[in-house]
Amino acid sequence: MGTYSKEELLELQETLYDSSNPTRRWLHRTRRDWILSRINGLGQGAARVLEVGPGSGVYLPALSQVAQSVTAADIEDAYLEQANVLAEELPNLQCLADDITQTQMEKASFDLILCTEVIEHIADSPAALAGLASLLTEDGVLILSTPQRFSPLEVCARIAFLPGIIQVVRWIYREPIIETGHINLLTESALAAQLSDAGLATREAWKSGFYLPLVAELLGSPGQRFLAWCEDKLRDGPLSFLLWTQYRVLGKRQS
Repeated sequence: MGTYSKEELLELQETLYDSSNPTRRWLHRTRRDWILSRINGLGQGAARVLEVGPGSGVYLPALSQVAQSVTAADIEDAYLEQANVLAEELPNLQCLADDITQTQMEKASFDLILCTEVIEHIADSPAALAGLASLLTEDGVLILSTPQRFSPLEVCARIAFLPGIIQVVRWIYREPIIETGHINLLTESALAAQLSDAGLATREAWKSGFYLPLVAELLGSPGQRFLAWCEDKLRDGPLSFLLWTQYRVLGKRQS
């Protein structure tokens, strides 16, 4: 991933949820709404909550509403600065520079941990997952999401940033488009193996987001509705690996 300014990083994340492109907007809002529903359903009354990799802070207000204390941890200065801005209005939010692959936070200290769209940016995802597991209390819950390796969106993203093509993509969308920085995309089976090795057990699994090039870019709202119809058909079948995002609600595996 290239070097981008704080403003570029934040503008990208904020644009995703209000994109003028119906498919782009739907893909990101679907993920956001699923995560928010789990925060509200699982986080009520939690004493201590952690978000690893808060990005532009989309979920921090919701976390602050359900929990007594919220920690936002990241290694990216731009996102920590944004979290600190939010902390001015969220008195139970504190921000911390921490690398989850070798975390310095207190073990078994969080009732709820959120880690969404983070581990694909980390080369050593087993170490990251082990770090997350170590921070969970015995009955704690981890909400996790990450892209699927062979989804059309991820495959096309690799092509989209080739010289000459990216200029066309930016012209079509007329919105911030920067490299994804996804260096460690996992299949469902690879993720399951790494979660098991980290001592985590799945309580709920889900997938969402179907993308097809040109349909998304050229067909507007009808194209988005067609992709949503395809998503419903694919989700529970053998081709579910084509959906963009995989989600897990996890707890520590009981011995």
